[in-house]
Amino acid sequence: MEQTKRVIALGFFDGVHIGHGALLRRVAERAEALGAIPAALTFDQHPRDLILGRQVPLINTPRDRAWIMEHQYGIAQLTVLPFDQAMMDLPWQEFVTQVLVERFQAAWVVAGHDYRFGHRGEGDALRLSQLCAQLGVGCDIIERVELDGRTVSSTHIRTLLEQGEMEQARRFLGHPHILSGPVVHGNQLGRTIGIPTANLVIPPQVLTPAVGVYATRVALPDGTSRLAVTNVGTRPTVEAHGRVTVEPWILDFSGDLYGQEIRVEFYTRLRGERRFDGLEALREEILRNAQQTRRYFACDTESGVGV
Repeated sequence: MEQTKRVIALGFFDGVHIGHGALLRRVAERAEALGAIPAALTFDQHPRDLILGRQVPLINTPRDRAWIMEHQYGIAQLTVLPFDQAMMDLPWQEFVTQVLVERFQAAWVVAGHDYRFGHRGEGDALRLSQLCAQLGVGCDIIERVELDGRTVSSTHIRTLLEQGEMEQARRFLGHPHILSGPVVHGNQLGRTIGIPTANLVIPPQVLTPAVGVYATRVALPDGTSRLAVTNVGTRPTVEAHGRVTVEPWILDFSGDLYGQEIRVEFYTRLRGERRFDGLEALREEILRNAQQTRRYFACDTESGVGV
């Protein structure tokens, strides 16, 4: 079997924020110098899900993580391993020798200063670098990245998203927060008031932002993007089921997107969710939100390009 050298970033990379970006940029640099594949290795669920027995809400799906890594940092391969009991029990030395070196032909690895791995988290950055030196594998350990005097972390970004602080989240992420998925059929009520929305399916383990209305961009299957007014919430004016949905109204667009994948990029929260006295009042407010969205993107020079 052909042996292919890889430079591998190690981590969970939820959100792929600017702290992760420091690792990924180093991977790209090392890979170019070595003529190796720039790669990253992560898991299908957060290790704390299994270790602590409670689910950590994810900022992104693995597929979205891969997209951001490729388009933002030039990572060619993202491998998603199952984090199961066998992986949790694997001695840290065997993770390095069997997984990184033998299975993925790591010529160099890059990890954060707080990276832990192996049985009981006994592997750490120091042990990783020492064992790599013995094996002839290069190793870079990246120090913490701070912004506004705060360590950049997925935990803080989750809090910002839960509060609807999209512009702050974008600073820590280094790109707009994204949600992607297939468009499914809704009740098509928006069409009756001239505001057809695309109903997005969000996996249950993925965090949805604070309920409200957002100025967004939507990346379409044909590679173009359009401005959109996106509602995140339970639509209290028209329904009472309480299930949170993500529904962009894509401006200046008409077409059939059912069954196709779209990506929503969140830029700013326009308002909270509230109940209106009838559909006409709702329609007038959404039209006003569309004007706000156009003004926002006309004024925000940083938002001219998506992720």
